[in-house]
Amino acid sequence: MSLKNVRLEVMNFLEKDVESLIQKYLIPAETIWQPTDFLPNSEGDNFLEEVKEIRELSKELPYDFWVVLVGDMITEEALPTYESWLLDVEGVGQKDNNGWSKWVRHWTAEENRHGDVLNKYLYLSGRVNMKEIEQTTQHLIADGFDIGTGRDPYKNFVYTSFQELATYVSHNRVAKIAKSSGNKQLGRMCKIIAGDEMRHHHAYCEFVERIFKVDPSQMMMAFHYMIKQKITMPAHFLRESGEKIGSVFEEFSNTAQRIGVYTSLDYVDILDKLIKRWEIDKVTDLNDEAEKARDYLMKLPARMTRLAERIKIPENSFQFKWVEPAKL
Repeated sequence: MSLKNVRLEVMNFLEKDVESLIQKYLIPAETIWQPTDFLPNSEGDNFLEEVKEIRELSKELPYDFWVVLVGDMITEEALPTYESWLLDVEGVGQKDNNGWSKWVRHWTAEENRHGDVLNKYLYLSGRVNMKEIEQTTQHLIADGFDIGTGRDPYKNFVYTSFQELATYVSHNRVAKIAKSSGNKQLGRMCKIIAGDEMRHHHAYCEFVERIFKVDPSQMMMAFHYMIKQKITMPAHFLRESGEKIGSVFEEFSNTAQRIGVYTSLDYVDILDKLIKRWEIDKVTDLNDEAEKARDYLMKLPARMTRLAERIKIPENSFQFKWVEPAKL
């Protein structure tokens, strides 16, 4: 049987449990928070005063903070790309409307709230150039991106396990910066977004754990493949108006590292957490190739830490079109 057919068989086998996983990890729309919980009430008499408060508090936050918040928002707003990519994964069964496709749609519905609330907050803040941001968002969705997983569910679940934890780290750090600057509402908003990301991270990690139990060698090889080629961030193709694909990703990454929102050491820490979460050192019934892959993975965090510690980040901020220093 081909590897593709084996993966499809495993996905079909695990599909029977997806409904219970939806109940475990996702929250009904009537229960979960909504963007309006964190935004001024447009129907209320105090709407303009609440908007004014947002604008005043926004003046206390530095340039690099706004660049990172904008980049996080744009990444969240590119959700249509992520949904279409996941619905095309082997075994998801978009046409059959099976448990996996239900998971993707419900996960998308939860994620959709993140871009909504951040977009509206940025608009009300008066601190950013919304038209430039909107153009970047449209470009990111139109350009698409290749994360190197193909339609392989094993590789895709490694990616989502990693990426959900990375977005947790980013949103959680942004929340702390906002809170320390006196903007408690923005801090709460970003913290609750981070909580969603952590919940989703645990879900995708459990998908991988279940695959390890039934197809350990190929799951190990998929993990090895994704880490060896490096995890491509969703914002990798970020560009501003009139620029080339990916032209500002490095500067956005530098900005996030400069204020400690997401660093090279965080990347290594996430890898280490996945290795421990999936108990890579204890996986049994591996073939020779998978054993070699396991050895590579176990040694990698220490080596990557040494490399990450040598990285130097520029001290000066790059001038993004999204945020105008004169307004700050």
